[in-house]
Amino acid sequence: MAQRATEERVTSRLAGFVVPSFIEYDIQMTRILFGLCLSLIHAGTAAADTKAFAGARIFDGTGKALIEKGTIVVVDGRIAAVGPSDKVKAPKGAQTIDLSGKTITPGLINAHGHVSDVEGKGTGASEESVARQLGVFARYGVTTVFSLGGEEAPAFRLRDAQETPSLNHARIFLAGPVIVGKTPQEGRQMVDKVASMKPDFIKIRVDDNLGTSVKITPDVYRAVVDEAHKQGLRLFVHYFYLDDAKDLVRSGADLLAHSVRDQPIDNELIALLKEHNVPYCPTLTRELSTFAYEDTPAFFRDPFFLREANPQVMALLQEPARQEAMRKSKSAQAYKAALPTAEKNLKKLSDAGIPIVMGTDSGAMASRFEGYFEHLEMQMMAQSGMSPKDILMSATGGAARALKVKDIGTLEKGKWADLVVYDKNPLDDINNTKSISTVYVAGNEVRK
Repeated sequence: MAQRATEERVTSRLAGFVVPSFIEYDIQMTRILFGLCLSLIHAGTAAADTKAFAGARIFDGTGKALIEKGTIVVVDGRIAAVGPSDKVKAPKGAQTIDLSGKTITPGLINAHGHVSDVEGKGTGASEESVARQLGVFARYGVTTVFSLGGEEAPAFRLRDAQETPSLNHARIFLAGPVIVGKTPQEGRQMVDKVASMKPDFIKIRVDDNLGTSVKITPDVYRAVVDEAHKQGLRLFVHYFYLDDAKDLVRSGADLLAHSVRDQPIDNELIALLKEHNVPYCPTLTRELSTFAYEDTPAFFRDPFFLREANPQVMALLQEPARQEAMRKSKSAQAYKAALPTAEKNLKKLSDAGIPIVMGTDSGAMASRFEGYFEHLEMQMMAQSGMSPKDILMSATGGAARALKVKDIGTLEKGKWADLVVYDKNPLDDINNTKSISTVYVAGNEVRK
């Protein structure tokens, strides 16, 4: 009512009416008060859009030395400054978040995950379901997921909307439908069809599932690689055998998305990976998931696991008949026997300087628990002989560099402010990644 009365007074004056002086005074005061309100609103907005994370130990993902007591300034979701706290100060009006005694790393990158119908509805993953899965990933500190196949339109819509300072769940990069084809022509046609969906890369499977199915032939996968590259898309590959890994790298594959599991890797594969600069994604937890539920796994008692785990899925995995079937499963036991080979091969490749990127194959089914399996994977990488620093690099800056993503993976000026805050330092012990205090995506605290 007061605003309408003021507007009427102004309108009357403009129409040429004589306005009493007390009303003109009222107009002037209204203008002054309105201006003050705008100033307060603008000041409040600036403070809300600018944050300073101060006092923490910072592992920036570049490979440089730790900053023992540092500050990260974030403006509109991106890092504006980062460095020692005695050099980088919080801007006036910024929201300052005191993280003294804690450790910050970049958000973790899962180089091989999935968003799928983990709820078992049989209708595919809806936009709501995909967003929920990306929320789980994020709360576990996994702020970027490379989803390697099977995604549909809902996931693409979320991918297309993620370049925003208001983002509050994990980022996603997509393959779309996995390429199949019995002939080179069929393979090329499917690549063209998938390319029209605007994926971030192409995924293909070269595997006979331990001799139980027909494996795609070299002439087909070479045509797929060639067509993907013509479309400006990288080719990520599921495989199992050493000989296939070698030929796939020779043929132009851009990521080996699992471990070599049939035999020890040799110097020829190492030389090929170096020559073609192809990263290696071990997915040790993929093998673990094939046999872990022959009994009730120890991680079912881990509070870090239980805070997000689906009780219905847990109940199914503990059914005695299901566990007995897994104990008797030839494939489960074959993958169990292959896991030590995968672990030894990871150590040899890491020591040889091959780019390692952390990945899990989580989310492909409900029993590969999104978010938690990434921490389990890092523990298994440590058990294989990798150092905490090398493991963290494989999930941050090293992964971003190998996967060719520019705006994430390191805590540097201009990058998205995707941060994980820990109570304990994961560089001392990789198990400390489970001490997550808070996660931020684009500077926004991720909450359930």
